Amino acid sequence: MAPNTPTPLISVDVAKKPWEQEKPLHNRWHPDIPPVETVKEGTLFRVETIDWTGGQIKDDDSSEDIKKVDLSQVHYLSGPIRVHDQEDNPALPGDILVVEICNLGALPGDEWGFTGTFDRDNGGGFLTDHFPEATKAVWHFDGIYAHSRHIPGVRFPGLIHPGLIGTAPSKELLDIWNTREKALVDEGENGITLGGVLHTRPLANLPTPTGACLGKVEKGAEWDRVAGEAARTVPGRENGGNCDIKNLSRGCKVYFPVFVEGANLSMGDMHFSQGDGEVSFCGAIEMSGFLELKVSILRGGMAQYLTPMGPTKLHVMPLFEIGPLEPRFSEWLVFEGISVDETGRQHFLDASVAYKRAVLNCIEYLAKFGYTKAQIYLLLSCCPCEGRISGIVDAPNACATLAIPIAIFDQDIRPKAGGPPVGPRLITRGDVAKSTYDGSLPVFKNPYPE
Repeated sequence: MAPNTPTPLISVDVAKKPWEQEKPLHNRWHPDIPPVETVKEGTLFRVETIDWTGGQIKDDDSSEDIKKVDLSQVHYLSGPIRVHDQEDNPALPGDILVVEICNLGALPGDEWGFTGTFDRDNGGGFLTDHFPEATKAVWHFDGIYAHSRHIPGVRFPGLIHPGLIGTAPSKELLDIWNTREKALVDEGENGITLGGVLHTRPLANLPTPTGACLGKVEKGAEWDRVAGEAARTVPGRENGGNCDIKNLSRGCKVYFPVFVEGANLSMGDMHFSQGDGEVSFCGAIEMSGFLELKVSILRGGMAQYLTPMGPTKLHVMPLFEIGPLEPRFSEWLVFEGISVDETGRQHFLDASVAYKRAVLNCIEYLAKFGYTKAQIYLLLSCCPCEGRISGIVDAPNACATLAIPIAIFDQDIRPKAGGPPVGPRLITRGDVAKSTYDGSLPVFKNPYPE
């Protein structure tokens, strides 16, 4: 039998803008964004993707590009891909689309990536109150390993995965998303006062035509309608989307609910590696990349396997199987956190607060080994660390843990007699690229021609 060579389905050119690609990309969810390709189940096919910002971030030693990144444009996705069965019948609403990730990797000729923290007023991150400035670390790949001139002394294998992959929503589901997220925004915004000035982050990213890239939708009244309705790709939702699950790697199978005819599968936001939680927000090792996939259709699978929550049959979530290939580590240092924040305030079984404390405890600890706290923050976003909700029932404290593989460091980071290294034994490690936080917002410009 002849080898099953992947069929090239979507190719990209990283030297071109997202809207200049041969098969146009998109950065919104909407049922009326037309598919750019069709594939039959059982076909092994290859899809290439650009990085999630569309080339806004550069391989240099400045973080000004992170500070001024236009987040109205992201994420740039390859697709949609319409899926048919062997008899050329399309996937239908109510089916399950099974996506098998057979292989993936960095895009040949573009083997580098970046990790960063956004400026407080342009996205922020999990620890924005501790790290308000924009920072960046650039990583280069040697086969399966990543290393960075901005965080020396660490090296680890990647667990490559798409941060974002999912099916298109129906118009009914899209309306549900927009209604519930607008209600959340209408309740108000979280505010933080710095120097007497109130700084806010939106609770959700609502539809906006600014920065919208809509694939094959042509400019005009139809473009305006779709752009005004289309959901941003920032959060994960019932269709999958931007869930940032590091285990969606080689050998994985994902079972996506189908909401529109053809399923309209899209993907992007490729990561070389990511820590659980992706805590710095721009936190994986972001890169361009490729995926080699197979798809199949389970007819009527949603009703059989996916139990809806709420008043409609649309509140369902994908399932996935973890593949057999991932980095192996035998020794870990584990940090605990409870739901008491760093000011000493008690929270009731708050797993987010507990995980934040675990991350902060880890940062404080590892900073004793020659790293700056900003370096450790970025490292915890992208190295293969393991986060867990370890206890969620013992009131009032939830317990979360963060496990760090010891072998990624070029020194022993375990506690030992005599304390951490000092004086000549302490090797300092430089720092990440930084941009001073000044409270100013970037000026967004729509890059798409009228």
